Amino acid sequence: MRVAIVMGSDSDLPVVKPAMDMLDKLGIAWEARVMSAHRTPKAVCEFAETAREKGFGVIIGAAGKAAHLAGVIAAHTTLPVIGIPVKSSTLDGLDALLSTVQMPAGVPVATVAIDGAQNAALLAAQMLALADENLASRLETLKKEMAQAVEEKDRILQETLKGE
Repeated sequence: MRVAIVMGSDSDLPVVKPAMDMLDKLGIAWEARVMSAHRTPKAVCEFAETAREKGFGVIIGAAGKAAHLAGVIAAHTTLPVIGIPVKSSTLDGLDALLSTVQMPAGVPVATVAIDGAQNAALLAAQMLALADENLASRLETLKKEMAQAVEEKDRILQETLKGE
């Protein structure tokens, strides 16, 4: 299955790029689109309504300010939707965070941190891994690599401190 990444503006691309990179690293196919919940609402609704039949398993929606994109997508699909609140100059992303996370009952949007694209990709991967043992194994390997990286940093720190 593929992951759809929908951003409200092309200016969100630098924010969502880490999600694309992580999905690539995990061998997960993805497609990215620019659509606006406010300027192209019909396109957003149609995309969400047909996403499952197009082979998507999870949709990531990234938007700033009013940040209704992930919620509108979630209203028009039964696929899991993950929202990335995008930091804007207005309220440093708090407006987008609240717009994304405060969904009414019956329309869930899993929400990651402001500009948290890498975690959005990892959460999407974990959802897909429920039905894909190979992907689950790749995620396990990634977790081990992250732990080893921290252990190596600690080893270097300890050696540095002993040398002082």
